[in-house]
Amino acid sequence: MIFSQIASQNLPIPIRNTYVCRMIRSSNTVWHSATVTRAHREQLNVHRSVVLWFTGFSGSGKSTLAHAVEDRLYRLNCRTFVLDGDNVRQGLCSDLGFSMQDRSENIRRISEAAKLLVESGVIAMTAFISPFRADRQRARSIFPHGDFIEIFCNASLDVCEQRDIKGLYKRARAGEVKEFTGISSPYEAPLSSELTIRTGELPLEDCVAQVIDYLQQRNIFNGMSGGGQATIHK
Repeated sequence: MIFSQIASQNLPIPIRNTYVCRMIRSSNTVWHSATVTRAHREQLNVHRSVVLWFTGFSGSGKSTLAHAVEDRLYRLNCRTFVLDGDNVRQGLCSDLGFSMQDRSENIRRISEAAKLLVESGVIAMTAFISPFRADRQRARSIFPHGDFIEIFCNASLDVCEQRDIKGLYKRARAGEVKEFTGISSPYEAPLSSELTIRTGELPLEDCVAQVIDYLQQRNIFNGMSGGGQATIHK
């Protein structure tokens, strides 16, 4: 994969002077198949690995819910990891802004990172606005069928703006934050997510319970011993 900064009169104005990803794969590399496979890791972990993709407006409760679900899964002895939008932009995606192109590249990188976590046998969770359906669909497309679980944190823009935990809506309304989702940039709600959770109305405990119940229904893990160990049936 090669990244280059392009500033050309031949490009449309919206993508000039931005980092453009050119999908160029080296002809000198070959995928190396591991001896220890995902199935081996899942057997060791005693649960299946999947990605839980939390999406919604800023302030809809994505990170709060993802970390609360992780806490619950941790107490069930599940191996987990949360990829949080703000945290990832401190490192892996620190070179990206919030243009449509940069947002798409942000989601591409996160989906690839989540795929590696799933291959490692981990229940991966991503908490990103991920506002565009096409980007979420591309993320879904790199996972085997059933491994990508989209969770729509359904809180209205009014509720999120009232919460305004980070003060970003106020700044966006004042024109201080450009291309802010819901104010000056669109959010395309999922049309057929695996789960839709009314995070704008329900208590956090109820939201967590919905996610855990869904995972149990999907046989990600089945049953628990007195020690809290999740077990699955092969």
